[in-house]
Amino acid sequence: MDVEASLLKILLTTKWGILILIMNDREPNKETITPSRSMTVSGIPAVPVALSRRVGRYSEFRQAVFLDWHPKQHRMLISTRFGNSAQVHQVRFPGGDRRQLTFFEDTVRDATYHRTSEGQVLLNMDTGGDEFAQNYMLDRGTGDVQLLTDGTSKNSSGIWSHTGDRIAYSVHRRSSSESLLHVQNLVLDEAVWSVTCAGGGWFPISWAPDDCALLVLEYRSITDSDLWIFDIASCSRICITSALSGQRSFGGAHYARDGRFVYLTTDYHREFQTLAKLDIETQSLSYLTDDVKWDVTEFDVSEDGRWIAYIANEDGCGRLHVLDVAGQSELALDALPVGNMSSVRWHADSTLLAFSVVSANSPNDVYSIDISSRRVHRWTFSEMGGLQASTLREPELVRWPSFDGRMISGYLYRPPDKFTGPRPVMIVIHGGPESQFRPTYLGRSNYILQELGVNLFYPNVRGSSGYGKEYLELDNGYRREDSYKDIHSLLDWISTSDSLDSDRVVVTGGSYGGHMALAIATQANDRVAGTIDVVGMSNLVTFLENTEDYRRDLRRAEYGDERVPEMRAYLESIAPLNHAHKITKPLFIVQGKNDPRVPYTEALQMADRARESGAPVWFLMADDEGHGFIKKQNVDFQFYATILFLEAYLLESSPMP
Repeated sequence: MDVEASLLKILLTTKWGILILIMNDREPNKETITPSRSMTVSGIPAVPVALSRRVGRYSEFRQAVFLDWHPKQHRMLISTRFGNSAQVHQVRFPGGDRRQLTFFEDTVRDATYHRTSEGQVLLNMDTGGDEFAQNYMLDRGTGDVQLLTDGTSKNSSGIWSHTGDRIAYSVHRRSSSESLLHVQNLVLDEAVWSVTCAGGGWFPISWAPDDCALLVLEYRSITDSDLWIFDIASCSRICITSALSGQRSFGGAHYARDGRFVYLTTDYHREFQTLAKLDIETQSLSYLTDDVKWDVTEFDVSEDGRWIAYIANEDGCGRLHVLDVAGQSELALDALPVGNMSSVRWHADSTLLAFSVVSANSPNDVYSIDISSRRVHRWTFSEMGGLQASTLREPELVRWPSFDGRMISGYLYRPPDKFTGPRPVMIVIHGGPESQFRPTYLGRSNYILQELGVNLFYPNVRGSSGYGKEYLELDNGYRREDSYKDIHSLLDWISTSDSLDSDRVVVTGGSYGGHMALAIATQANDRVAGTIDVVGMSNLVTFLENTEDYRRDLRRAEYGDERVPEMRAYLESIAPLNHAHKITKPLFIVQGKNDPRVPYTEALQMADRARESGAPVWFLMADDEGHGFIKKQNVDFQFYATILFLEAYLLESSPMP
């Protein structure tokens, strides 16, 4: 009710009427939440304040993400949120206070200490989720922040030279499919080296020990890449993986201490990404983790070259390993916390190793292990908003056969035992499509489990990473619909379960997962109660034509080239947009207007087309967000609307405990 209307009603009422009016206006069930000014809202009913109070503690969790070690002292930088967005904090010792260093409206995506001094911190941050990030220098003495990049292009996080006088990063300009490799001298405050490369997938990843050369990744697709060395003085380049013929890809890479070798991960002649050592001169490979039958997803080499810490993705769960390089033997690590591990990083003293751990009953937190004593220390203790860890269950690993007999797997989070009988299901499909759902803390989604009694199912359909390169390519090009069929087979499997209600299923997903959710909405309208699409592509042709130029060829390698008439016709034939008339069940579309990956026009055209068929359509778009919401007030409102959607279309006939 606006102020003028309220005053008019007060003037027209008696004294007791005024009192009743004021009391009614303050009744909690009549109070509603106003969306932020950045939001476009359509079809969504008013969100009662009472809902935010019920959800409240589920949205007040925090997580800590490791960013960097101090170059000399045993202290670190982490990212965590205390306001509306995640900012950089310093922690001086295990369990110590988090001292906030940055105070921006937008999330700081990366931060690293100066290599020889703690006085300066290099930051990487975009605006409103547009992903056109800039590099900045924070002077901790004065608090001043200096823009280092041009303010308009997309810049990767700068990597420090060993002397600390230069940073290297890649630049992608708007409306350009090229990459610019850039070295900036911070002492002289000027660019000292730039090289233009064809294609949008060039990234510097490691300085040579003498700072005279850069190790650079050329990424063409998740299964096709090369490693190059660029000489800074001459601007010459050499591909150090050219002798490795055939299909292969490379993940992380790092110069060895002597500069003669490069440590890397590769699937060359292997099904999984394997840790290996490459002789730069001969281009010969020696494998270090052949006994690990899973992807090595990340690794770090200690400063003294003695140790390599790496994470193996064991059926979706990250496990920490430490390899003694000289003896080619693994250390026994018996005291590690339980959970999914990531973000390994050695301190410069080569004794402390930082890593992060997350689990279903604990948000992401940062730990370290002293490699000499094997003692583990916990650096952060993230809050759960008052939830009790003991009430949250670990997910079950579930496998089911798809249309071609191939076994597909996923993780099922079940609600508490107080919810009896067959319970509704929410299928949540990851993006990528070359991503993978891995067991994690569900944050706000714990409310859906704990309070609504809805099962949450996270499938890893064909095309997901983590299961080998053959599995990774099973949805490419003309096989795109095979991944949709994996969800159809999951719906079949759900119908055989006594504890899952196949008549009450909602499908959702983000990015490519949103695209799949839309595809299922058109293909299985009679088998779902509703669909929630978050920043998903409604037509792969219009998506490829309008995504940012630097990404287009990288995505064509996955989806197919829409410029080829036969492929264009195929992609148009399977586009959810062109089958929107089949949707009669409720549809909720969420989009960030600054999204550089999936343009907001994908959401607009799908919403318009679905409305034409008469389906109930809820629409939410934020002008200050990109490829998914990250500002807390926006994420909260999106979640409140999601709960209303589930209550209206999934739970309206649900027996509650």
